[in-house]
Amino acid sequence: MAAPALTHPDPARWQPSRVRRGLSLLELLVVLCVLALASGGVVWRLHDPAARQLQQEASRLAAVLEAARSQSRARGQALRWRTTPEGYTFDGAAGPPGPAPWLFEDTRAQVWGAQALLLGPEPVIGSQAVAVIHGPTGRSVWVLTDGVRPFKVQWPAPTAQAGRS
Repeated sequence: MAAPALTHPDPARWQPSRVRRGLSLLELLVVLCVLALASGGVVWRLHDPAARQLQQEASRLAAVLEAARSQSRARGQALRWRTTPEGYTFDGAAGPPGPAPWLFEDTRAQVWGAQALLLGPEPVIGSQAVAVIHGPTGRSVWVLTDGVRPFKVQWPAPTAQAGRS
């Protein structure tokens, strides 16, 4: 017995498959979106090392100043923070002993509108700001308080009110 011949249900519609060339517009858009997301992720991860160092120094200084402020309030003794050629130091009985160095040797700081920061013992102190400066680039970031809230890091320059006490 012979095998039946295979036929297409509608021979008029049957055509040999066309060969596709290139990408469709949708495929091209998907590829471009994936590339944009990947390059955005790479750029986001490549921070400037100087900016990273400056952020680390400023965050550390904000934490140290807030801890010293709390310690000054707890002991009821005034505490003064000032810069030194090696880093910074605290003057007053409540402060940690000796000067503390910066994490990175190119760092320096400048108190805004005064010679030193006055921390405590009162719960509300005057608004104060310190510019933490990266030496080679000259970039700066601010560590400041309004006198009520804790010290915080701020990238743009503070307003004129933050320097007055």
